Amino acid sequence: MTTSGTGRRAFLKASLGAAAAAAASARRAAAQTSATRPAPRIRFAAVGLNHGHIYGQVGAVQRGGGELVSFYAKEPDLVAAFRKRFPDAKLARSEEEILADRSLQLIVSASIPDERAPLGIRAMRAGKDFMADKPGMTTLEQLAEARRVQAETKRIYSILYSERHENRATVKAGELVRAGAIGTVVQTVGLGPHRTNIKTRPAWFFEKARYGGIITDIASHQFDQFLFFTGSTEAQVVASQVGNLNHPQYPGLEDFGDVMVRGNRGTGYIRVDWFTPDGLDTWGDGRLTILGTEGFIEIRKNIDIAGRPGGNHLFLVDRKETRYIDCKDVDLPYGERFVDDILHRTETAMPQAHTFLAMELALMAEKNATTIAG
Repeated sequence: MTTSGTGRRAFLKASLGAAAAAAASARRAAAQTSATRPAPRIRFAAVGLNHGHIYGQVGAVQRGGGELVSFYAKEPDLVAAFRKRFPDAKLARSEEEILADRSLQLIVSASIPDERAPLGIRAMRAGKDFMADKPGMTTLEQLAEARRVQAETKRIYSILYSERHENRATVKAGELVRAGAIGTVVQTVGLGPHRTNIKTRPAWFFEKARYGGIITDIASHQFDQFLFFTGSTEAQVVASQVGNLNHPQYPGLEDFGDVMVRGNRGTGYIRVDWFTPDGLDTWGDGRLTILGTEGFIEIRKNIDIAGRPGGNHLFLVDRKETRYIDCKDVDLPYGERFVDDILHRTETAMPQAHTFLAMELALMAEKNATTIAG
């Protein structure tokens, strides 16, 4: 394990690979000219650059009309990489400088996971909305405090569940489900495999108290999708299990987890792991199956193995036919809706209750999981 500058640079590179869709969105936003980029509607800052998802977060807000004004991080190598991507943003002298800047309406963060909720709470108390990378918090205590302060301040505490909001095939699936393409949704099956890239990871990656456990971290995506596609507003974890099945040299790492969940409008199964083999051309064969009473949808988010190139593949089967839909050109509405919500105090991008419930389910599943041995 390493916390050196070299190690962080390698980790950032690996993180960007793991966040390919989000990073690509950010690059498209950065490539826009002043003539094509939306006119600035809000001013925002980034604090905490420890995961490559920060680039997707910034890109989403920029697409919605956000102007990146400033940023802050403690790590010089992460600062240098971020500044290269966003040369017009000012490097603040401290987090406090950003919190005190009354011209800023939003702070986005992909800091170390256990640092995200405390920062979000400070941001809301400073009168700013907040967008965290997933997981938005690592303990139930952090969740309770974030909920309390959000209710008190009426600020937005958003978590960018990028597997839904920044994946074009998943956005398209939402449109199809809302249109009744597969009838009433009965169940979702969400698979979130990842590649470990062990040699590039910083020390905190192996410390459960810092990343929150595999279900808290990765499976928060799948809980978000379960709630969204079933329309459930209440849910409970039926069973969950985690284990370190192949990395005994890193006792703090969980490399496998799965969950059964039941909501008031459907059921779900989730599996997450760190077992993507090097032979795959992407960081993970992420998949989502949505079962309905009149058909089903399968999404292959990052790759169609031994099939079509690229990602964002959607397959729709109904009573009449089997269809393939290439979703590479589907619009991503989250950023624009999120900026609208900041300006108009609405909840069009994602209801606040949904944001917190997805994390509550992940945290409960992690806390009550049975540990399985390798």
